[in-house]
Amino acid sequence: MASQSTGVFDGQQETDSRIPKNKDGDANITETDSLLSMSQALDPAAEYNMKNGRRGLALIFNHEWFYWQLTLPERRGTNADKHNLHTRLTELGFEVKSYDNLKAVEVLDKIHDASMSDHSDADCFLCVFLSHGEDNHVYAFDAKIDIQRLTCLLKGDKCQSLVGKPKIFIIQACRGAQHDEPVVATDATDSTVATPDMNITEVDAASVYTLPAGADFIMCYSVAEGYYSHRETFHGSWYIQDLCEVLKHYGKELEFTELLTLVNRKVSLRSVENCLDRNAIGKKQVPCFASMLTKKLYLRPK
Repeated sequence: MASQSTGVFDGQQETDSRIPKNKDGDANITETDSLLSMSQALDPAAEYNMKNGRRGLALIFNHEWFYWQLTLPERRGTNADKHNLHTRLTELGFEVKSYDNLKAVEVLDKIHDASMSDHSDADCFLCVFLSHGEDNHVYAFDAKIDIQRLTCLLKGDKCQSLVGKPKIFIIQACRGAQHDEPVVATDATDSTVATPDMNITEVDAASVYTLPAGADFIMCYSVAEGYYSHRETFHGSWYIQDLCEVLKHYGKELEFTELLTLVNRKVSLRSVENCLDRNAIGKKQVPCFASMLTKKLYLRPK
């Protein structure tokens, strides 16, 4: 005669029997400690340690001019981006170093020097590229550079003193040749940001590599993959303008990915209003970011 069902769900009895018990039938204390340790390791409120002696190094590679054989147009307005970023990052405690129109080998040397530096007393590392590009590259003055080649220099196996620390890359460049089209928002409550009449909008025809390998990186892009990124010839790029505005008002309060989401919203409210390319009038843009952060990132005052 077949035995009757005990009413135990599949696997429950077997699972229970595998948990070590003490003489009172309670789970072994070492198992409890293990579960508690795992719970603590996955604490959703965990934050990066930002209480080191200094905030960290911030590099800005600003490219306005290019070698004539590359046939790349000058990037008018990029110096406004550079100065805006320098001010905001300094306010957040970074040691900012800016470089203009470096050759490819010079850019690589600066990144290599940073990877060889001691970041033991630093909270994080930040790097900004303001340039043209194509496919998975950005341009230095005389040649294009693979973005992954740069980020790889800051990975844990290359820079031990940045292991477990945030590595922030900010890329102002196009990521394709499409204009983002405007659509009607049924629940929009914000108005579009107008572009001043004397401030001509241009694009940075570029594309960059999306995801470098390694934990604790965050890649911040001025535009979604496949689209143009807009830059005004007087005030600078939409993305850097709005990023700096958000950092000014909320940089010491909000978690970093929350800041970037707010920047996405601000940029998405803009549209091209004055451009030499009449087909670009009315076109839109939305930034994006790719996070490999493993904890929450705050840039609170020291």
